[in-house]
Amino acid sequence: MTEEFHRIRRLPPYVFAEVNKAKAAARARGEDIIDLGMGNPDSPTPSHIVKKLVETVADPRSHGYSVSRGIPGLRKALAGYYDRRFNVKLDPDTEVIATLGSKEGLANLASAITSPGDTILVPNPSYPIHQFGFIIAGASVRSIPAYPDDEMLRALERAVRHSVPKPTALIVNFPSNPTAYLADLDFYKEIVRFCRREEIFILSDLAYAEIYFGDLVPPSILAVEGAKDIAVEFTSLSKTYSMAGWRMGFAAGNPRLIEALARIKSYLDYGAFTPIQVAAVAALSGPQDCVAEIRQLYKDRRDVLLRGLHAAGWDVPKPEGSMFAWAPIPEKFRDMGSVAFSKLLLQEAGVAVAPGLGFGEHGEGFVRIGLVENTQRLRQATRAIKGFLNANGINGPNQQGPQQKQSALEDTAS
Repeated sequence: MTEEFHRIRRLPPYVFAEVNKAKAAARARGEDIIDLGMGNPDSPTPSHIVKKLVETVADPRSHGYSVSRGIPGLRKALAGYYDRRFNVKLDPDTEVIATLGSKEGLANLASAITSPGDTILVPNPSYPIHQFGFIIAGASVRSIPAYPDDEMLRALERAVRHSVPKPTALIVNFPSNPTAYLADLDFYKEIVRFCRREEIFILSDLAYAEIYFGDLVPPSILAVEGAKDIAVEFTSLSKTYSMAGWRMGFAAGNPRLIEALARIKSYLDYGAFTPIQVAAVAALSGPQDCVAEIRQLYKDRRDVLLRGLHAAGWDVPKPEGSMFAWAPIPEKFRDMGSVAFSKLLLQEAGVAVAPGLGFGEHGEGFVRIGLVENTQRLRQATRAIKGFLNANGINGPNQQGPQQKQSALEDTAS
């Protein structure tokens, strides 16, 4: 009776808990903490979506049970979005299902298709549900590189040769959380070719499809010829329309995988509240100016954050997508690890970030910084970080630290 439950034993301690505990304690002391650790959109949901929710919730006919697959109009709206955005044709009845956010869909599909002992290929670092959804379902996870290049393709070849049993499924996630990597359609073609040959399912997480900043517009893996034979893709309204708390997502693609997910969900839920689904139709089928505005919002924040960090002496690669910067820990602090560095940054600068270790062992040495505060607060955060780094002898371009200044004075005096 005192032993840990079997499935709970397979879950490691929550890496983010230490930082969250320190953040809560600082706030309890009345400290102003700038929280860039959570991927929680802070901008309001566009007004026409909220208006449709209010209008629908006022109708008592919308208050009963819904259906776990999603109302027909919502599935048609998602199919319409795929047609417009990716030139992908979907059958709303057999190739689309609504989910309670993409996270729920990923976890329940993992339960639907996994047998104990199965091997699943997951990028490392990666969003935690990508591996732990399958670990909870009884699978073993084999890590592969997270960057979409030849190294990942070679790792897939090795995994098939050396995994027993042969891998069942592969997770891909571009734009990536936490790394912000993007993949192009040519890379997806290689992935589909490989997985079709080896008879491996593909689960693509496309939650950040509309958050991109450069010339590369994130494609759908379903746009690859033959992809629907083996692939299902998860999308979400959370970031695209600032609807994170609404919990509305989708899975689309291979009919067999969609049916497996539908069967699991039919036992577990009645779908999202109908007014939320109706409002989601308004999001997908209504005016899309708000999507471009949200994208520009994150781009402006990205530029402010990176300029400020560069001025502080912290060089961080420029993300081309997602709502995060994946930042290598400054060399002076690298040996302490991402958890200890995150706690130190919170303590000394009042800025909360997510330790890279929470996204897998290959995330160690990095922190994830969310673009989830307005530009004024981001400038405040980078000023605080600059003070922290300068106090530890790290200086930005054209800046001199205390020892450099002392040497310069001595040179002048001599």
